[in-house]
Amino acid sequence: MIPTDNFHTWPYHYPPRGARWPLLLVNSILLSLLCFFLFFLPFPFRSYCESVAPDSLVQGTHALFQLSTAAFPCSAELQFLESGFSAPEVIRRNMSNSIGHNSFHQSLLHPTGLDHRSKPNCSGIPASSLFQSASVNPPAAAASVRTRRAPPSSSFYGRSLKVRKSKVSVGASHPVALTPRSVLAMEPPSELAGKFKLDDSTELQVFVGNSSTGSVTIVNIQITYSSDSLILHWGGIRDKTEKWVLPARNRDGTKNYKNGALRTLFSQAGSSSVLRLEIEDPNIQAIEFLIFDEAQNKWFKNSGQNFHVKLPTREKSTVPNLSVPEELVQVQAYLRWERKGKQMYSPQQEKASILEEYEAARAELLEEVAKGSSIEDLRLKLNSKNDGAEIKEPPLPETKSNMPEEARAELHAELNRGVSVDEMRKKITKGDARKKVTEQPNKKKHFGPGRIQRRERDLTQIVTKYTVDCTEQAIPVERQSAKPVELYAKAVEEQDGDTIINKKIYKLGDKEILVVVSKPGGKIKVNIATDLEESTILHWALAKKPREWSVPPMSVLPPGSVTKEQAAETELTKSSAELPYQVQSFQIEIEDGSYVGMPFVLLSRGNWIKNKGSDFYVEFASVPKQVQKDAGDGRGTAKRTLDRIAEMEEEAQKSFMHRFNIASDLMDQAKDAGVLGVAAIFVWMRFMATRQLIWNKNYNVKPREISKAQDRLTDLLQDIYSSYPQYREFLRLIMSTVGRGGEGDVGQRIRDEILVIQRNNECKGGMMEEWHQKLHNNTSPDDVIICQALIDYINCDFDLGVYWKTLNENGITKERLLSYDRAIHSEPNFRRDQKDGLLRDLGSYMRTLKVISSTIYQHKLDVLLLTCCLVFQLNRGLSWGMPSLWAVHSGADLESAVANCMGYRAEGQGFMVGVQINPVSGLPSGFPELLQYVLQHVEDRNVEALLEGLLEARQELRPSLVKANSRLKDVLFLDIALDSAVRTAIERGYEELNDAGPEKMMYFITLVVENLALSSDNNEDLIYCLKGWNHAMNMCNSKSSNWALYAKSILDRTRLSLTEKAEWYQQLLQPSAEYLGSLLGVDQWAVNIFTEEVIRGGSAAALSSLLNRLDPVLRKTANLGSWQVISPVEAVGYVVVVEELLTVQNKTYDRPTIIVARRVKGEEEIPDGAVAVLTADMPDVLSHVSVRARNGKVCFATCFDPNILDDLKVREGKLLRLKPTSADVVYSEVKEDELESYSSTGSTEVGTSSLKLVKKQFKGKYAISSDEFTGEMVGAKSRNISYLKGKVPSSIGVPTSVALPFGVFEEVLADGLNKDVEKKLQLLKGKLDGGEFAVLGEIRETVLELLPPPQLVKELQTKMKSSGMPWPGDEGEKRWEQAWTAIKKVWASKWNERAYFSTKKIKLEHDYLCMAVLVQEIINADYAFVIHTTNPSSGNASEIYAEVVKGLGETLVGAYPGRALSFICNKNDLDSPLVLGYPSKPIGLFIRRSIIFRSDSNGEDLEGYAGAGLYDSVPMDEEEKVVLDYSSDPLMIDDNFQKSTLSKIASAGHAVEELYGSPQDIEGVVRDGKIYIVQTRPQM
Repeated sequence: MIPTDNFHTWPYHYPPRGARWPLLLVNSILLSLLCFFLFFLPFPFRSYCESVAPDSLVQGTHALFQLSTAAFPCSAELQFLESGFSAPEVIRRNMSNSIGHNSFHQSLLHPTGLDHRSKPNCSGIPASSLFQSASVNPPAAAASVRTRRAPPSSSFYGRSLKVRKSKVSVGASHPVALTPRSVLAMEPPSELAGKFKLDDSTELQVFVGNSSTGSVTIVNIQITYSSDSLILHWGGIRDKTEKWVLPARNRDGTKNYKNGALRTLFSQAGSSSVLRLEIEDPNIQAIEFLIFDEAQNKWFKNSGQNFHVKLPTREKSTVPNLSVPEELVQVQAYLRWERKGKQMYSPQQEKASILEEYEAARAELLEEVAKGSSIEDLRLKLNSKNDGAEIKEPPLPETKSNMPEEARAELHAELNRGVSVDEMRKKITKGDARKKVTEQPNKKKHFGPGRIQRRERDLTQIVTKYTVDCTEQAIPVERQSAKPVELYAKAVEEQDGDTIINKKIYKLGDKEILVVVSKPGGKIKVNIATDLEESTILHWALAKKPREWSVPPMSVLPPGSVTKEQAAETELTKSSAELPYQVQSFQIEIEDGSYVGMPFVLLSRGNWIKNKGSDFYVEFASVPKQVQKDAGDGRGTAKRTLDRIAEMEEEAQKSFMHRFNIASDLMDQAKDAGVLGVAAIFVWMRFMATRQLIWNKNYNVKPREISKAQDRLTDLLQDIYSSYPQYREFLRLIMSTVGRGGEGDVGQRIRDEILVIQRNNECKGGMMEEWHQKLHNNTSPDDVIICQALIDYINCDFDLGVYWKTLNENGITKERLLSYDRAIHSEPNFRRDQKDGLLRDLGSYMRTLKVISSTIYQHKLDVLLLTCCLVFQLNRGLSWGMPSLWAVHSGADLESAVANCMGYRAEGQGFMVGVQINPVSGLPSGFPELLQYVLQHVEDRNVEALLEGLLEARQELRPSLVKANSRLKDVLFLDIALDSAVRTAIERGYEELNDAGPEKMMYFITLVVENLALSSDNNEDLIYCLKGWNHAMNMCNSKSSNWALYAKSILDRTRLSLTEKAEWYQQLLQPSAEYLGSLLGVDQWAVNIFTEEVIRGGSAAALSSLLNRLDPVLRKTANLGSWQVISPVEAVGYVVVVEELLTVQNKTYDRPTIIVARRVKGEEEIPDGAVAVLTADMPDVLSHVSVRARNGKVCFATCFDPNILDDLKVREGKLLRLKPTSADVVYSEVKEDELESYSSTGSTEVGTSSLKLVKKQFKGKYAISSDEFTGEMVGAKSRNISYLKGKVPSSIGVPTSVALPFGVFEEVLADGLNKDVEKKLQLLKGKLDGGEFAVLGEIRETVLELLPPPQLVKELQTKMKSSGMPWPGDEGEKRWEQAWTAIKKVWASKWNERAYFSTKKIKLEHDYLCMAVLVQEIINADYAFVIHTTNPSSGNASEIYAEVVKGLGETLVGAYPGRALSFICNKNDLDSPLVLGYPSKPIGLFIRRSIIFRSDSNGEDLEGYAGAGLYDSVPMDEEEKVVLDYSSDPLMIDDNFQKSTLSKIASAGHAVEELYGSPQDIEGVVRDGKIYIVQTRPQM
C-alpha cells in the first residue's frame, strides 16, 4: 500500500456524470506537464529526486490518480501500485506509453510490449478487454518478462525486516505481468451472495459470479475495515463435507496454513479492504472463511461461526479431443503434493489420494490448454517450477539502463551519504563504480518456495574437541561452629521433644530465620528466631484458611504487641547475654484448634523481609519432612566460587542490576577455577531464572540500569567465549538464563513507552498507573506476563476472567501483584473505544519488554515444568508427551534475535528515545533470505522443511561463532534462538511421525543429532553418529538386507552418547547445585532434579524420544526381538531392582534372586545367590560377566524393550520363573511352593569345592624364552601361545614371547632393595585378612614402590634381544622405567577387587596365587577379535561365534561401553559368515610400536573356574583413545572386505580348535589383512 503517514489525505467525491469531462481534460494537462518534468530533466537529478523524496512523490501522484480516475468506480492504477511498483514507476510507465496517445487510460489499456492477441488469460478475461492488466504474452514470450508479483515481499532494513519497494532503471520501459488486486469494471456481472453486519461500523459484502468463459468462479469480498494486515482465512467445500478443500492454484501471496486452510492478504481501498478470489475447481460448491487482523490479533466471525458463501453452479470444463502427456501430469501431481507440504498418507489412504491428485493435476493442465497454452509452454513452465534448487527469475529485457538492483542500491546509498552527483559521475567514468555495476556476482538462492536445498558439507569440519579440566578446587578442612539459630533450635528440641510437628529454616544471605511448631498438651506452640542483629518487628497473623490474614485474639498476643488491620506487630525479644547464642525470638501458644497456620513478614531497618517475594507461612499441621541436604564439604565443585556467591546473595537480591553486576565481578574468579567455576555461575543463574532466588527486594532501579548491567555481563561472557573455547557450552547455558540485554537505550524505552501508551490511549490512572510505577521501580519478566494478560483481556471483549487466567497460569497471583514494592492493587478497566489503540501499542511494547526479560521468562516456564514433573511423577520425557510450553514462548525469542543481528530501527515518539540497531557485519551472503524463510515457516505444522531451514541457518552461522566480533553475543543469541526453535519444531512434529516409515524417522533423527552436535563441545561422537545415520539411510534406500541391523547399532551408539553427555552434566552440575542450593535455602525438590531438567531442556530429550520410537521398528525389521539372551538358563527367584550390578557384586543373597540392573559394564562378578541378571545395558556376549554367567549357570539377558523392563521393576519382591530361549525370555509369577521343587540354587562354580591352588616356587631365573615355557614356570596362557608356534597354518601369525616366570615377584619383594616395601606389604595384608578390604588399593600402590634387582634387568634384556624383540632400555632410561612400571602393575592386579573377591568366593587360598608375566611385542592392530569355537548362546558346536572391534582388543575384553561387531559361521561353510550385529562401541584403542605385559596366573589354569580376565594386562605405553567413524570403515561399508576378513577370522578359530581338539576361547588381531593369534585357552 502507498504510505500516507505525515501527509494530508486528499479527500475527493465523484462529480456528477456530466461534469466529469472538464476534470479529465485538466488532469490530462497536469499529467502531461508532470511527464515532461520527469523525462526531460537530467538523469542524475531524476535519480536524486527519486532517492530523496519518493514518499512525497508517491503521495502527490496518488492524489492525481484519484482525481483522474474519479469517473470510474474501479481504479486500475491501484493494481500497478499494489503489485509492487512505486508511484514514480507507474507515472513513468504510463507517461512513456501515452506520449502519442490522447488519454492516460489508453496507455493503461496498451502497455508497451504486450501481445494483443485475444485469448483468455488465467482469469478468463480476453486480452483485448477493457482494463486488461495481466500479462497476456504467450508462455514462450513470457520467458523474457520479469514477473512482478502482487503481494509486497519482505526484506531486511539494513538487514532488518521491511517492505521492499521495487526499483527499475530510470527511463526504462518494461512489459508488465500483474495479478489483479481489485475488482475490474468490465468483468461479467456478479451477484451479491452475502451481506454481514460485523459490528456497528463494520460491514462485509461478498459478490460471486462466473468469468466470461465460464471456467472460473470470481469471488469479490469487501469489508468496511482498513488494515494492512487483514487476512482471509479460508477453504472450499465439496459435496457437503465439513472438511475444507484447499484449491491447488491460488493468487500470489496465498499461504498454506498448517495444511488446514489458506490465508490470503486483503488490499486496502480507502477506508475499506478488498479481495478477489478465482476458483477454478468446478467441484467446489461453496467457500467458508474467517477474517483475521494479524496485527491486532482480531478475528471476525459470523456469530461465532464460519462465514459460508455458496458459489454459482457451472459446468465442469471439458476439453474435447485434447490431452496432455502423462509425464507432465506426473510433474503437476508432484507439485500439487509438494504445495500441500508433502503430506504422508496411511496405506489405506494412499491409493485413493494418489488417484485424486493425478486427476486434479490432469484437470488443471487441460484448463491451461483450454486457455490457449501449448504443450511446449506447459513443459517449459513445469520444468522451471520443478527446479527446487533455486528460484529462477526470467531475465530482464534489454533497456537503456540495464543496471542490476544491487548496483542501483549502492548508488542510492552513496547519494544518501552525501556524495554529490558530479563525484558519482567521476567515479563511474573512472571505472570504480562501473566495476561494481558490471561485475555483480550471481547470487543463487539455495532455497525454493517450498523448502531450502541444503548445502553438502564435510561434517568433520564441525567437530570440536576441547580438553576440559574437571579438577575440583583444593578444599581446606575447617571445623565450622554451630550457628546461633541452630543452637536455639537444639534448645527448643530438647524442651519440646517429640511434640515438634514442623520445623523449617529460611536462608537470608548469611543470616537465618527458624520456625518451630510443636503441639505439647494439645496446644499449638510457635517459636520463631533469627540471628539478624538489628531490631526486628514481626508482622503476623493467624489463619483459619491457608495463607489468609486475620488479626490474632488478644489472649494470644505477647506483651508489647499492637494490632493492625488483619494483623499484629510484635518486636522480637533479644536473648540473654548469658546464653551461648544470640538471637531474637518470638513465642506464642494457641489453644484454639481452628487455626491452621500463621503468615508473617519481618520489618528490619525500615525494610520488609519476605520469603522470595512472598509472605512466610508456617502450617500447624504435621507435614512430611522435606529434608534439606547439608551443604557438605563442597567436593566436586568450585567451592570458593560458590561460597563467594552465597556471601553476595543478599546483595544480589536487591535487583537484577545488582545480580548481573555481581555475576560480572565473579566471572574472573569462576574462569580461573576451570569449568567447575563456570558451571557454578550457571547453577546460580539458573536458580535465579527459575525463581528459586529473590528477584527484587526493597530497591528501586531503572530499567536502563538493568539493561546496562545485563550488557556488561553478556559482553564479558562474549569475551570469555572467544578466548576459552573449552567453556563454550556452559557459557551458552549462562547466556540462555541471562538474556541479551538492551542496546542503545532500550532499557529507558521500557519507562518511556508505558507513558506513551498511557498518553495515546487516555489511560493514565488505575491499574495502568500502578503498573507504570512498578515499571519505573523495577522491571522484571513478570511484566511480559502482565502485558500479555492485558492483551488477552482486551482481545476477549474486556473479560477480567481472561486477564486473571493468563496471570495465574503463569504463576502470578493477586498476592504476587500486591507483593511488589510498588504494588498493583487495581484491575484493568478500559473503554471499548480504546481497544484498537491499546492492542497496537501493547503489542509493540511487548517486544521492548522481551529484550530484557524474555530469557528469564523462559526459565520461569521451566518452574512450571518442574512442578508438573513432581505432580505427575514423570520419570522420562515430560516435554515429549504433551505440547511444550516452549511452543508458545521461546526463551531466546527468534524474531527479536533475528532483528538484533539483521538490524532494525524503532522510532521515538515525543520525548521517547528511538533505537537503531545496525546489522552484524561479516555474516554469510544470502543469510538474511535464509532467516526470512525460517521466520515465514516457523509455525508450519509440517516441520521437516522448517527444521532443514533452521539447521542450515545454524550451519551458515557457525563460522561467525568462532571469530572474534564486537557483536558476537548477538550472533550467539541468534544461534541459541535457532537451537530453541529446533526443539520446539521437533516437539510439534511428533504427530507428523505417527504414521511415518523408518526412513522419515531416521531423517528426523539426523536433524536432531546435527542440532545437538552444533550446541555441544566435544561433539566428535555425535558427528560420527550423524554420519552413521546418513549411511544407514543410504543402506535403507538401496534396499540393503542389513540396513535395519546397521541402523540399530547406530541407535545404540547414539543412546550411549546421550548417556555419556548426561553423566558429564551430572558430574559437573549436580554437586554444585546441591552445595549452593543448601547454602541458599533452595527448595530441595528443585535441587534434586536440577541436572535432569537442564538435560530435558536441550535437544537430548527430543532425540531420546525419537530413538525410543524407532527402536521397536528396527528390532522388528531386523528380527531382533525384545531380548538378547547371553546365558539361556531357566531360573526361579525373587526380583530385586538395582541401579548398577557393580554395587551388589560382592553381596550374598540368602534366597534365589533375579537381579534387574540398569547398568552392567561387563567386568562385574555375579553375586552369590543370584540366579539371573536382566539388564537394559549392552555387555558383549564374550565379556567377563557374560562368561561368568554361563560358567555359573546363571540366566543372563539384555532387554531392549523399556516397557518390559518397567513391568519387571514393578514386580520387585515377587517370585518369577524365567524361561529363556535363544532370542526371548518368557516370565511368569509362581507360588512359593514351586521354589522348593526347583533345582536352581544360584550361582555356583563347577566343582568349586575341589579347586585348589598349588603355590609355585622361584626356579632361579628372572626371565625365560618361549622354548622354556613349562607348567612349573608359567601359566597356560604362555604355554598355549608357545604350543601354537609352527603348528598353525602359515597364514596365521603368532607373536614372539618371553616371560617373567612364577616366583619372580616374591623374589623381588624379598630382595634387600625392597625390605621396607615388604614390611609395609605384610602389615597391609594383615589388615586385609582382618576384613579391611579398603586396603586393597593401598596394597597395589605399595607394589608399585618395588625396585628392580640388577640381575632381573640383565636377564630380561638378554632374553628379549635374543628372541628378536626390542629392548626398551635402548631408547633411554625413561623407557625402561615405563616397562618396569607395567610389570609391577601386572603383579599388583593380584589384589584388584574383582580378582580378590572372586578367589575368596570359591575359597581359594589367595596367598597361593602366583603371577607370571608374559611379554609380547604389540601388534598395532586394525581390528581385534575374540572367538568361541562353540556358539556360547545356543551351545551349537557346529557354529563359530566371534566378536570384532576396531583397534586393540582391550575395548572388547575390558569394560568399554557399546557392542562389538558379532557374527557366526558354520564350520562346514567358513566362507559364509553371517553378521548378527554391527558395532556400537564409540571408542577404539590404538598404540605406537610397543611391548605388552600380560598376566598369566596359576589361577587361570583351574578347570571349571573362569579365571581369565580377572587380572590385568598392561602395555608399556598408554593407548590412544580414538572416537571411531564407522561410516568410512571398510569392514562396515565394503561387503567383499567384510566377508573376506570375517571368513579369515573364522578359519583361524577353526584351525586352533582342530589343533587342540576341544572348544577354544581365542584372542587375536588383524593387521593389514593378516590374522595373528595372541592367546588361546579352553572355552568355558
